[in-house]
Formats: sequence, structure tokens, C-alpha cells
Amino acid sequence: MAKAKISQHSVRFWCPGCKSYHLVSIKPANPNGWDFAGDAERPTLSPSILVNGIAQFHNPAVPRCHSFVREGKIQFLSDCTHELAGQTVELPEVEEGE
Repeated sequence: MAKAKISQHSVRFWCPGCKSYHLVSIKPANPNGWDFAGDAERPTLSPSILVNGIAQFHNPAVPRCHSFVREGKIQFLSDCTHELAGQTVELPEVEEGE
């Protein structure tokens, strides 16, 4: 099974820190999107992904998540507000119908 769900416009993966999906738009469909090498088994996205991180829009009830996805692992940066801050973990597999 894959660790990311890929379309021609986006990549979606399960974030175990936020306990929800993160979706990022990818190049070339979106010139301002993330770089993605195309491997759903060991996804790598660049640059980092920041979710719920803009100060004026930050909702304290929702975790701030800042991470890198590299070779099938998610590296949570220390500015995350969830329990996986500072840790690197394997991306969970994504079920086919999800």
C-alpha cells in the first residue's frame, strides 16, 4: 500500500501528529506548489509543510504542524504544538478508498 494518495494536482497523506490528512498542491500543476518526485511508497515533498501556522489565523484548538516529508518519513519540527514535535516517524499507509 502507498503512504501518499497522488493526483495530477496534489499529494495527500495522513499526519499522525494532527490525526488528519494534509493535502498539498504540486508542481507542475501549480507553479507555486511543492516539488514531488512521484513515489507514493516513499514520498518526498519540498519545501517544508506548515499547517495552521500563520499567527493571525492560528486556531489554538488545532495543532500547528510544521514538517518535512522525506523518503516516506515525516520529520516534525520543534515548532509543532502536537505530541510528535521534534520526532521523525514513518508515514502511515493510506487505504485505497480513503
